[in-house]
Amino acid sequence: MASNLAICEIDPDLMNKLSKFRFRKEKNDAAIVMKIVADKQLIVADEEYNETSVEEVAAELPEHLPRYVAYSYVFKREDGRVTYPLCFIFISPSGVKPELHMMYAGSQNELVNKGGFSKVFKLRSVEEFTEEWLISELKFFK
Repeated sequence: MASNLAICEIDPDLMNKLSKFRFRKEKNDAAIVMKIVADKQLIVADEEYNETSVEEVAAELPEHLPRYVAYSYVFKREDGRVTYPLCFIFISPSGVKPELHMMYAGSQNELVNKGGFSKVFKLRSVEEFTEEWLISELKFFK
């Protein structure tokens, strides 16, 4: 039962952006960074990036606040195939207020399900969010 509990609502504008993002035709890396507006208990888009890199997105993320990142990545496989996985990354740095961490952690499943993400990752610091890390995670998916 607890896995169906949604702590925060998802902004309808964010859902529209995620839907368009999921079916985008561009063949470049892009990201939508999402945050929770705590006093409204609402998940909203914080920033959007097109033609970006993992490192550029990571450099813009706050180091001491949690964030969700929807990342569309151009993944060049070892066999030469190119895929465009849509990744959901939950970054919750150490030292975050427990209430804020619980708000993000408790809202994650609802956002993942409604956003249609199949590749879901968690990180404990922004410094861990690198292209090398993302490639190593994506190699587990065939």
